[in-house]
Amino acid sequence: MKIDTRLSERLKKINPSSTLAITSKAKKLKAEGKDIVTLAAGEPDFDTPDFVKDAAVEAIKAGFTKYTPTTGIPELKKLISNKFKIDNHLEYAPEQIIVSNGAKQSIFNALTVLLNPGDDALIPMPYWVSYPEMVNLCSANPRFIKTTFENNFKITPASLLKHISPKTKVLILNSPSNPTGAVYNRQELEDIAKICVEKNIFVISDEIYEKIIYDGAKHESIGGFNKDIYDLTITVNGLSKSYSMTGWRIGYMGAPLDIAAAVSNLQDHTTSNPNSIAQKAAVAALSGPADFTMKACAEFLRKRDYIISRLKTMPKISYFLPQGAFYVFCDISKTKLDSATFASRLLDETYVCLIPGKGFGMDDYVRMSFATSMEQLAKGMDRLESWLAEPK
Repeated sequence: MKIDTRLSERLKKINPSSTLAITSKAKKLKAEGKDIVTLAAGEPDFDTPDFVKDAAVEAIKAGFTKYTPTTGIPELKKLISNKFKIDNHLEYAPEQIIVSNGAKQSIFNALTVLLNPGDDALIPMPYWVSYPEMVNLCSANPRFIKTTFENNFKITPASLLKHISPKTKVLILNSPSNPTGAVYNRQELEDIAKICVEKNIFVISDEIYEKIIYDGAKHESIGGFNKDIYDLTITVNGLSKSYSMTGWRIGYMGAPLDIAAAVSNLQDHTTSNPNSIAQKAAVAALSGPADFTMKACAEFLRKRDYIISRLKTMPKISYFLPQGAFYVFCDISKTKLDSATFASRLLDETYVCLIPGKGFGMDDYVRMSFATSMEQLAKGMDRLESWLAEPK
């Protein structure tokens, strides 16, 4: 038998993205002229605000097209520092802030500087599809903490303690959550923080959906509670969701000084600085009016309430009411189909695209995005309702 030695062992552990498989199929069908309804998008359907685009154009005209400091331009880091202080009660000096090519790079950077081969990283399940693969790329072990619908898809102190071992180095938290939209309240986070301090576990707090929140829920940053948990927390955020800037690739982290210095060194030798023009656009976003995000959140709430009103009439599906983000996580177990079969047949037979739950660690669920137009939502719900009414 021929042994494959062309690829590194760490790459052999990486699973292909389940989201890309179904969305690629949908794009192919659309190119063939099919009327595809996409409920799969992981990005806002709004355009980037004009004042942000204008700042980018001005940066180009001014020739701001050269290398910048690896960790970001000073004016942007100062604005991020101020944002952390006002919004999150977090005191990060500019030298503790790293601007990266999206929040995804920020998370991967943090895992890379923290994890040694053989370390364990705890990941609540369901999870964003890239978390375990990032851990695998660090030659560490993703360890999953299964959550339940009854616990609002949130870990508890008991479930956290049960999964901690001498190898545990990191806990990844995502609130509001992708794919469930669950939001941890302050007491829940304080309980988690207490355990992490006692066990000396780092927390990577992914807060990218912070501004998209509903029903009076309040976003809390775990690193802002006290100095002990602050010293163990890497807070990750970005502009992709809050300012509809997914393609601009601007994310950032705030971290203890030693971790920030290590990430700076890592980024020096990987990507160097994030896009110079996008950084100027980010300055405009963070220093501009807040009404764009508020209006976007109000529109997302309207769409959430619509899709929930439609799902209530479909007895074969149950749903979790999201308090944040722009997804509805739906239990499809009554259909007796696994998530990949459900999603594939729905696409083939009705031209509606959504994401199988298997990639998030839960094969009895699918994720529907309501980051699309009301017209598309109505069309998608009509097709889904008719399809579910047919014998399977």
